[in-house]
Amino acid sequence: MKKCITAIIVLIIKLFYNLVAKRLPSSYLPGYHWTRKVRGYCGRFLLDKAGKNINIEPFVDFDYGMVSLGDNSSFGSHSKVSGCFVGNNVMIGSHFTVIARDHCIDRIDIPMIQQGFTKIRPIIIDDDVWIGDNVTILKGVHVHSHSVIAAGAVVTKDVPEYAIVGGVPAKIIRFRNKKVD
Repeated sequence: MKKCITAIIVLIIKLFYNLVAKRLPSSYLPGYHWTRKVRGYCGRFLLDKAGKNINIEPFVDFDYGMVSLGDNSSFGSHSKVSGCFVGNNVMIGSHFTVIARDHCIDRIDIPMIQQGFTKIRPIIIDDDVWIGDNVTILKGVHVHSHSVIAAGAVVTKDVPEYAIVGGVPAKIIRFRNKKVD
């Protein structure tokens, strides 16, 4: 009985998030800091793991689960997130997209739409990472600590520690821990 009641409460909070909370104004607007707390509270039920002081900005969609967000980390507005494990102190800009699986396309005797999906290969984002606006990260990528991903990048390979990457596909621009002359 207790599991049933818990499941109903989680369902109600998911509905509240999708119908109300995700449509509230940005927490960065003057007078709307309270919206951060509302969406953060919903995150405790929407995410597999929700750290302390998380920030979920407006219109973030969580497709098929497997999402965690560490302490002091955030998802920017209009992001689409699934199959992604985010560490602590991670800043993620708006329109962030994670693609942890693909459509199957191997068979040519049936339409691709009927072939289903590949296995989920989660994206791992370590601590102290900054991800700019409009970044897409593809399946199985590991973004290591202290790295930066420039706005608009499409990340197809692992990002080393302290690397700054950008472009389509993303390439290393330089390392934060090495001096530039």
